[in-house]
Amino acid sequence: MSIKRITPDEAATLLGQGWIYVDVRSVPEFEQGHPEGAYNVPFLHRAAHGMVPNPDFAPVMEAAFPKDARLVIGCRTGGRSLKAAETLVARGYQNVIDMRGGLAGELDAANRITCEGWQSRGLPVSRTAQAGHTYNDLKPRP
Repeated sequence: MSIKRITPDEAATLLGQGWIYVDVRSVPEFEQGHPEGAYNVPFLHRAAHGMVPNPDFAPVMEAAFPKDARLVIGCRTGGRSLKAAETLVARGYQNVIDMRGGLAGELDAANRITCEGWQSRGLPVSRTAQAGHTYNDLKPRP
């Protein structure tokens, strides 16, 4: 499956046109800073032995966003967001775009930047989330 991938500048333009930014980084990463207005639905969670899949990713996304929502998916460098975007498209989402470079920038095998990230492009970053945008707000209650 082929996912459309765009730069942070292109993502900022889409957000200005009403697209929704979903940050799929872990909760602690999101709390350290994220694009203004972003929602947080982690694709992976941090655990003692590394990153582990979030079994609630798809159910939370499906409860929070309709299948025709216009979504820009982002993470730290672009790897998680691409996998998350592929998961959403496989589940029937129709308007999903992956943001290359994430917040920090995409690197090649030699650690050279291949796509600048949201922060290095000087785009607005917030440390506080809007009401209803945190994972705690979006995840189902037991």
